[in-house]
Amino acid sequence: MKNIIKIVKDFPLYLWSGWGSLASIFLFLALWDFGNQVYGNLILPSPKETFSTLFSAFNDETIFNNILITIKRAFLGFSISLLFGSFLGLLAGFFITASMMSRPIITILMGMPPIAWIVLAMIWFGMSDTTVIFTVVLASFPIIFIGALQGTRTLEGDLKEMAESFNLPLKMKIFDLYFPHIFSYVFPSWISALGMSWKIVVMAELLSSNDGIGASLAIARSQLDTSLALALVVIMIASLLLIEYLFLEPIKREVEAWRN
Repeated sequence: MKNIIKIVKDFPLYLWSGWGSLASIFLFLALWDFGNQVYGNLILPSPKETFSTLFSAFNDETIFNNILITIKRAFLGFSISLLFGSFLGLLAGFFITASMMSRPIITILMGMPPIAWIVLAMIWFGMSDTTVIFTVVLASFPIIFIGALQGTRTLEGDLKEMAESFNLPLKMKIFDLYFPHIFSYVFPSWISALGMSWKIVVMAELLSSNDGIGASLAIARSQLDTSLALALVVIMIASLLLIEYLFLEPIKREVEAWRN
């Protein structure tokens, strides 16, 4: 509870520290506008036109519902991957036999192109939510699994021996020794898996679904509506940035405060 209160109290300071990131975003917008002047609206609509289309899209009930559908699918797939990937990765990290047995399976999952999983899922489940969520889980699961496995396997033996020699309480071992180290590996894998989930869910919807942002992108492509396509891309990027920097990053800073 104290950590949550501290995160809330430090949140304004965290926002103030983001001016550097905002500067890079404004630079990107300037380059975007320059590209529009060079190539024209058909190839690259201006930021002004894109954001105008974006605000109009939020007033379109169909597109707004598609955004919610995509967020639901991505969150559900990511949550399943986070739960099972973290648990099984930690479990494999504590047992060398499980670690060795899981290695070829994870290699196969990492090497399998997501498009192949989408095709297989379409054959198995048809054009449904299950196809999209299944693809998201299989694409993001190995990333989280590897992070949890590496975090567990790299625990220093000297630190564990020291904890045993000083007879540290189990609670102190877990929260002051094991958890900070493992979290430094697991959390970056969560961030990577979140980005992967968000990209895969849109691609899966584009190929196998009649709703969601991916389906809206397919319609924009067929109608050569570049401004709508870019507006949908902005929605995807903005949603990912909001989740990462407004929710996950403050938690990461608080948990990893011991590094300072």
